[in-house]
Amino acid sequence: MPRTTPPRSPAARPPRRPRQRQGGRPPVRPRRPRWAMRAVTTLSVLVLASAGIGHAVLTGLESDIARVDAFRDMKNRPRAGHGMNVLLVGTDGRDRISEAERRAYRLGGEPCHCTDTIMIVHISEDRERASVVSLPRDSYAELPAHTDATTGARHRPHPIKLNAAYAEGGPQLTVRTVEQMTRVKIDHYLEVDFTSFMKTVDVLGGVKMCTAKPLKDSHSGLDLPAGTHDLNGGQALQYVRARYVDGASDLGRMERQQRFLAALVDRATSSGVLLNPMKFRDVTRAVLGSVRADEGFGTDELLALGRAMRNFSPSSSEFTTVPIGQMGYAVEGVGSTLKWDPVKAGRLFQALREDRPLSAERPKSTPVPRVEVAPSEIRVQVENGTPTAGLGKRVDTALAAAGFRTTGLPANAADTSVSRTVVAYDPRWDRSAKSLAAALPGSELRAVRGQGATLKVIVGSDFRQVRKVRPQERPAQGESPVVRGDEVKCP
Repeated sequence: MPRTTPPRSPAARPPRRPRQRQGGRPPVRPRRPRWAMRAVTTLSVLVLASAGIGHAVLTGLESDIARVDAFRDMKNRPRAGHGMNVLLVGTDGRDRISEAERRAYRLGGEPCHCTDTIMIVHISEDRERASVVSLPRDSYAELPAHTDATTGARHRPHPIKLNAAYAEGGPQLTVRTVEQMTRVKIDHYLEVDFTSFMKTVDVLGGVKMCTAKPLKDSHSGLDLPAGTHDLNGGQALQYVRARYVDGASDLGRMERQQRFLAALVDRATSSGVLLNPMKFRDVTRAVLGSVRADEGFGTDELLALGRAMRNFSPSSSEFTTVPIGQMGYAVEGVGSTLKWDPVKAGRLFQALREDRPLSAERPKSTPVPRVEVAPSEIRVQVENGTPTAGLGKRVDTALAAAGFRTTGLPANAADTSVSRTVVAYDPRWDRSAKSLAAALPGSELRAVRGQGATLKVIVGSDFRQVRKVRPQERPAQGESPVVRGDEVKCP
């Protein structure tokens, strides 16, 4: 009887070798990176995936990721919704940083072995939208019954601050607590620490951040004047950790984190660094030393996510913070906590479960600049500094239409050869002057002591338009607006 060989299953077949070009190298089909998950420190791993790098490279990348069983023996979990939910956790990890860096970036003290940042990143089922929800670390939480991973002691349910769940029961208890609070099923868990964050920013060449007013925090060491700054890894860590810049404390810190994440994604996907093999290698080495992920998040997931997200852009993502119902909610033995608004938070998490956008659709247009002082609070006198008849009236009308309180009586300036539009102001009204100048692109600010509360616009021959501006939003206590990625990065 002739010898026969049973057919091999598809899983047993060796992978098809790529067709060789002349010269022995396989064809390379680069894919342009577009977007990656916006979350502190874990971002870079996903950015690498979205670059469309080959399976062999990502297999090596996966082998360097430390694994954690975040879902072991979990029962009574929420029903799975549509799309994918990733719990992104940033841990303290200051014990992995050099003594010199700890002094330079104010990272003294003992590591808390707790979570410094907690976010849920929801990727829509059609892979065309990402929603990032920040969960304040001081949120009031009730831990489910559990066994202490260190001592083996059995604990009954009890109140705690959300960031302390990690200290009591590690990733698994953190996932259980978040699922219990949100009723959102977590599909994957990703965790990194301070070291990875700093190295990732540095290997990307820094990140550009813009601030309308000085930011100074003696606790973190952050000291930024108003303007645009290129932050290195240590400075970026100070920026995202600062809690004492203003009275907003942890909520203000999360708003700054969202702005930073948008800038970091923009840097990673627009600089071409992910298409440079040497830079790609450097980014990989910088990130992987302190990344931990669940067992199910591997090469295939990274590749699938990268392919699905190749058409993402900053405007495809949205950020918000869970609504707070009560600030300073005192709990005996725990301290001051933030208690979520049950109704508003419920609507937010229901939207995640149902794979719906968190905000109403808005046109993808150039964002309107934000200013410190509302146009309705700024009084303006317009003077025409050019020979063009009627230009003063036209600018006065345009400023009034943009919301400024013009006198309605434009005049001709003494000098009619002004080439650059001037905003003259009394130094006591400097913030108003900056807001007015933002509406007149390219204008020059000129301080005039004793001028008084009325600002003066001397229209120059360079005038082209009045640009609409709007005041910075100050949400009600406990509220956090939903913003798109293209609205929170530097223009």
